[in-house]
Amino acid sequence: MRHGGYNTNHRDRSGPASLRLGGDRIHGQSAQLYCLRYADPPTDIALAERLVHLFNGITALVDEYRPDEAAVEETFVSKGAQSALILGQARGVALMTPAARGVPVSEYAANLIKKSVVGTGHADKGQVAAMIRILLPSASFKGADAADALAIGICHAHHRVAAMRIKASA
Repeated sequence: MRHGGYNTNHRDRSGPASLRLGGDRIHGQSAQLYCLRYADPPTDIALAERLVHLFNGITALVDEYRPDEAAVEETFVSKGAQSALILGQARGVALMTPAARGVPVSEYAANLIKKSVVGTGHADKGQVAAMIRILLPSASFKGADAADALAIGICHAHHRVAAMRIKASA
């Protein structure tokens, strides 16, 4: 079963807000990494153009690797209303793009993702990255966004298996 994890992040910087998307592809329950890409739009273009950049990045992943499933982190915002709006628009692109191509999309809370990978729902980004290096020793990734995208994929791999077992026993 091929599935991808998509992590949209809104970064507040001293200029226009930037949006980043980390995407991964893992295969089967072994969570072997196949690719990791970023859609990191320039900050000096309009929001609509940055969202198109994210759409094109996700479309490229979906078209090239043809995942059976996708997963996206649910929104957690503590930076303010403007950040929440921009993140919500980016998440809309991350949810809609694979779904429009017939790929089912699951969503997971940040605490569940961290708990699935690290064992505690309040792990920091460094702990998540450290566990990703242990769980996927052949994975080469840079930065917290990449680790988060892989964590989403691993969380989905664990929870989809559990959901299938529950469904089968019902």
